[in-house]
Parts: sequence; C-alpha cells; structure tokens
Amino acid sequence: MTTLVLPRARGLWPTLARDPMMLCGLALLLALVALAMLAPWITWHDPAALSPRLRLKPISEGYWLGTDSLGRDLFSRVLYGGRLSITLAALVAVISVCAGLALGILAGYFRRLDGFIMRIIDGIMAIPGLLLAIAMVALGGASIPTMVIAISIPEIPRVARLVRSVVLSVREEPYVEASLGMGTRTVRVLWRHVLPSTINPLVVQATFICASAILIEAVLGFLGLGFPPEIPSLGSIISEGRAFFQRAPWIVLFPGAYLALLILSINLFGDALRDRLDPRMARKRNG
Repeated sequence: MTTLVLPRARGLWPTLARDPMMLCGLALLLALVALAMLAPWITWHDPAALSPRLRLKPISEGYWLGTDSLGRDLFSRVLYGGRLSITLAALVAVISVCAGLALGILAGYFRRLDGFIMRIIDGIMAIPGLLLAIAMVALGGASIPTMVIAISIPEIPRVARLVRSVVLSVREEPYVEASLGMGTRTVRVLWRHVLPSTINPLVVQATFICASAILIEAVLGFLGLGFPPEIPSLGSIISEGRAFFQRAPWIVLFPGAYLALLILSINLFGDALRDRLDPRMARKRNG
C-alpha cells in the first residue's frame, strides 16, 4: 500500500512555492475567508437595514457594491452571506468527516458489521443529495442545525466509503497482522496503525465537502428554501436580484462572483493538495 504523508509545517512554504496552483488557491481562499470573517469590522451598514429611497443605487463611495431592491447595502450582505456559507461549510465538513470516519472504520475493520453498514450507506446514496436536503429543510425549517444536518447526511456515505477502502487495505498489511498476533488490543491497533492512514485522504475530502456544502446552501437559498430574508445568504441575494438584473445587474453579479471564487479557490486548493499528498499523483506529474 502506498502511504500518504502529510507535509510537515516547516516544509509547507517550499511546497507552496513549488506549486503555483496550490498557492493561488490558498491565497484566494484566505482572502475571501478573511473578508467574510471580518465583516462586522469592515462594513458600516447593517445588512438587514432597509432604505427604500436608496433602492437599486449603483456603486458609490458610501455603497461599495451598490444597494439592492430594498435599499440594503450589498457589500455588507455579500460578506455576511459569505460568512454564513463558510461557517456552515466548516460545520458540515467536521460532522461528515467524523461520522464517515467512524462508519468507515467499523465497516472496513469488522467484517460482521461491513454488510449491514454498507447496505445503509448504499440506501442513503440512492437518494439525490440535493433532493434529500430540500425535503429535510422543508420539513424542519431553515435553521442552521437543520441545514447542517440536511447537507451532511448525503456527504457521510462518501466519506465512509473512502475510509472503508483505506481500512480494507491497511488491515491486510503485515505490520497490522503482526501487531494483532502480539496480542495488541484492537483499539490500540486502530489508533496507531489504521487511523493515521486515513488522515490525508480525509483532509482532501474535507475540502471538496466544503465546496459542495457552500454550493448546496446557495441552491437552497436560490430556490427560496434557505434562511429567512433578514439573514443574508448568497443564494437568496442572487434570487432576490434576478428580477432586477437588467436594471441593476450588480445585485446578481457581485454575490455570484464571490460564490464562484469561493468554490473555485477551495477546489483549486483541494486538487493541488491531493496531488501533493498522494505520491502516485506526484510521480505522474513529474514523469
């Protein structure tokens, strides 16, 4: 089995310097995340404050991205919407990775549980993720806990299948069999030999889960199943502005550009990270 090795912290900068794609994706991602997280300190308008007399105002000194159809500051709404999307994506990634890791290890290491767990996973994967999210949000309401659970459930089986494939390979390694033959407890074998082999694939998978979660949340907001109007969401901002696109295109273009750049930066960084963490991909690239 080819072992994936995560670069040490002190070797991270040389790695980034040799990979312009990873550096570009990481720099763009950090810039977008910083803008979103610093929204309360770099914006001076309440994103929910209505000013009907300033509706559809173009870019100006006081309104850097203009205003929407209700006179709300678009710059504030985009940054707060991005903040919500990033926070939700991080929660989805953590829950999906933790739950998928547990299920994948149980299915891959304990043969008696494999069939039962995989049939449940196959059943969940048979339901389209977006359709499942729409149904759960429609039934449970558009709250952050409901949205996180609705988006996490379709991602858990993908993580579980990835972890299971890694565990099935590691379980047959001679050093694992030797450890078991020496009487080492199962928990210790899982902790010392099995779990470390899953870390790098999970790190890469988590980046793609974040991008998928941001996109699904935006789709739900665009369809009117997202958060209430007083809570800015990139999808709902685009949905509200499409009726005024010909008159005020900035209402759609700016949140759409932020959303596209955010997903693009995550995917760029995730692709480059996968190539760096997997020696087989590195050999293909260099060969």
